Amino acid sequence: MAKNSPLVLDGNEVKLRLEAKRLATGSAVHIDWLRFTIQTRNAPAPSVDDLFPQKSDPSAFGIDLQTWIKENTQGGQYAPTTGDLYHAERRKKMERIIQTLPDADFAPSAQAKSIAQTVAQHLGEEFTVHPELLKGQDFYRYRWSIQRNGKETAWVGFLASGDSPRQKAQQSTIHVNISGTACTFADSTWTDRLSSFIEETKAKITRCDLALDYFNGITGGLLRIKSDYENGLMNNRGHRPKCNLVGDWCNGNSRSFYIGSKEAGKQTNIYEKGHQLFGPESTSPWQRIELRYGDKLRVLSPEILRRPGDFFAGASDWHAQLMREHNDTATTPEVVTVKPRRALETVAAEVSRNIRWLLTTAAPSVAMAFQHLGSEFLEIVSNKEAPGRLQAFGHSEVQHAYSKAFTRISSSAGQGTRAPLAFAH
Repeated sequence: MAKNSPLVLDGNEVKLRLEAKRLATGSAVHIDWLRFTIQTRNAPAPSVDDLFPQKSDPSAFGIDLQTWIKENTQGGQYAPTTGDLYHAERRKKMERIIQTLPDADFAPSAQAKSIAQTVAQHLGEEFTVHPELLKGQDFYRYRWSIQRNGKETAWVGFLASGDSPRQKAQQSTIHVNISGTACTFADSTWTDRLSSFIEETKAKITRCDLALDYFNGITGGLLRIKSDYENGLMNNRGHRPKCNLVGDWCNGNSRSFYIGSKEAGKQTNIYEKGHQLFGPESTSPWQRIELRYGDKLRVLSPEILRRPGDFFAGASDWHAQLMREHNDTATTPEVVTVKPRRALETVAAEVSRNIRWLLTTAAPSVAMAFQHLGSEFLEIVSNKEAPGRLQAFGHSEVQHAYSKAFTRISSSAGQGTRAPLAFAH
């Protein structure tokens, strides 16, 4: 591969940016991906300019900008620069798109645009919001694209793309996805600004990747990583995480060693970053340890953006040891705790208890009321809260557990038929 190929040049620029951030932040660990979700009720209100375009801005009303410039430069008045013209045209497109949306979609779109502009400002001067509204991703109907040099590096999604129960929940949220490229080329202080914004909007971080780069390679390389796992050095609190080997391990090219799982919300990928950027023929020694946290089973604090090294070291003794080998020690290792979450077995147990009480104790009274009250029976059983023991669980959890438990218990009680609830008139 030629030394001046676009791939090599881009890879070298990535390395230079990462080295500069190390000097600026004093930490070898950096954020390599970030996703968070904001409830629309907590999102910033649409700007006054979005809600009520000012008449002094001709672009908001479709007036030809060149004509406006010509008419407004008579008598020595200020003439907009090329940059003014460019930004006015972008604003014109954004406002035209927002104002053509249905009323129900207008406010979320304006809120999402405001968030996209805020995120772009926090990332740095190189980032701008694309003026055209694009098709959404990850089950969001639309997205505002945040770009650098004309390429998307982040996006803000809003409004659900479907009517499923899961997507209905998304309807009231705005989601921000900041890729590794944006994280790499953002200003060195972007994480401090974003963490404050997340706190202000009560946002929920759904993914945060922490990366530690060894530009000259990890001592012992990927074979040492495999040996560490086999010898139990990656065990955490007596538990050995899952592992997965990807790449050409026979010839030592483009290898990745995964430990943990996305389902558990904690996964580490140790891989040959140089081969990814420059190709395996480059024989680049650059290797990376990438710790990926998700919100499944875990609560991710905005502090992870301010102190990524602490949270990296807090992942396990092995992670802390690799940081020490990098001559980077965290002052306060921070553990991302697992959510206090009721096990599904607990839901099933409470639902089973409720069904057995219904079949063995309440059934005669329920049957009597059903037979003699007619439509009044519906008034008794409609719009009631769940029994106290079941109020701690979500509707979908109870619904799923109830259906399975009722089939199992009633079949057992009736030896293949439903339990005898004498509801027949």
